[in-house]
Amino acid sequence: MSKDIEVSLSQKSDVSILAIAGDVTPVTGEVIEAAYKKASAAGARKFLLLFNGENYINSGGIAILIGITAESRAAGQVIRVAGLSDHFRKIFAMVGLTKYAQVFLSEEEALRGF
Repeated sequence: MSKDIEVSLSQKSDVSILAIAGDVTPVTGEVIEAAYKKASAAGARKFLLLFNGENYINSGGIAILIGITAESRAAGQVIRVAGLSDHFRKIFAMVGLTKYAQVFLSEEEALRGF
């Protein structure tokens, strides 16, 4: 794992949760991508990208997240996102990520009715 990011993978019911703490950049985004691919290879169909509200995400990190959402969509998987700061919720909407991954305020809200 990169010292700038920590990604833990857990399971709640049939949802794979990628809890992300740290900055999301092209370099650290590879850690997120690897965790997604590991869960996907194990047969996961539902994913929650859970940010801690203090994450910094640059344009390269957004590109990584767009790649993950595109790959999941092609595989018939569903991705939801929770825990973003107000600023990054706006950015996700501006770049169109919200068309492919629903954004929720909290983990609990995201898991409801998944």
